Formats: sequence, structure tokens, C-alpha cells
Amino acid sequence: MGEFEAKGQRLIGLCLLGFVLFNYPILALFNLPATVFGIPVLYAWIFFAWAVLIAAMAWVIERRG
Repeated sequence: MGEFEAKGQRLIGLCLLGFVLFNYPILALFNLPATVFGIPVLYAWIFFAWAVLIAAMAWVIERRG
């Protein structure tokens, strides 16, 4: 398996993880009437998961062999 093929498979896996993290059952867990540092929990979860996915994709792309 080549380096580019492995990166592609990892990125597809991260995309699927993103679909799972932003799907209804997971989002329903964070739909609470509470706040985190003044931000509703659901919004905090969305921005946190989004930032983690971007960081993971950058790590996969920039990783050397």
C-alpha cells in the first residue's frame, strides 16, 4: 500500500467519523439546557468536534511516511 493510498484511507475514515459525530443521536446527547463558559453545550460540542476533525486531518496530511 502506497503512502498516498494510506493517507486517502485515513482521510475517508475521518470523514466517516465526522458524519457520526454530527449525526442526530450524538448531537442529541449534547442538547442540554446548560452552558460551558457561557456557550450552550450543543454549540460547544459542534465547535470542539469540528476543531478536532480539522486538526486530525492536518495531522494525517502533514505526517511523513
